[in-house]
Amino acid sequence: MFKGTYEHRIDGKGRLPVPAAFRRALAPEEGLVVTLLDQCLAVYPAPEWARLETQLAALPAFSKPVKALTRRLASQAADCALDSQGRILLPALLRAAAGLTARVVVVGVLNRFEIWAPETWGSFVADSERLLDDVSLDLPLPGSPGRPEPPPTPPRPQAKPKR
Repeated sequence: MFKGTYEHRIDGKGRLPVPAAFRRALAPEEGLVVTLLDQCLAVYPAPEWARLETQLAALPAFSKPVKALTRRLASQAADCALDSQGRILLPALLRAAAGLTARVVVVGVLNRFEIWAPETWGSFVADSERLLDDVSLDLPLPGSPGRPEPPPTPPRPQAKPKR
């Protein structure tokens, strides 16, 4: 799993050093898949990407939102490999689409990591903090008892059968 936030630089050839903590979670021979997601690049280990493909394939094939999501993710996906120095070459079109220049923020998001332009990441964090302030009391955490359940509704008396 990927966690943490790191600042890195993309070199002039478009190569990004993957944080050491993330490299330890990767099997270099499996490869990576990079795609545009929201305003960043999402980097999936190949087995996680395969799992995502399976999940997408299980959704209703003729649903407009499913088609849009599948097209968006798959059409902009690129296979990438870790080089011997632990870097990945990010395709120029994907870098441009995410607004990435030299400085980037690399963020672990459990089954993937994301690459953000620093300004975009800062805006996202500020927006999400406001959102979480508004709804945090309404979200039960996994494994927590959540809200107490309402008392059961007493059964309604049955009508007498008509004769």
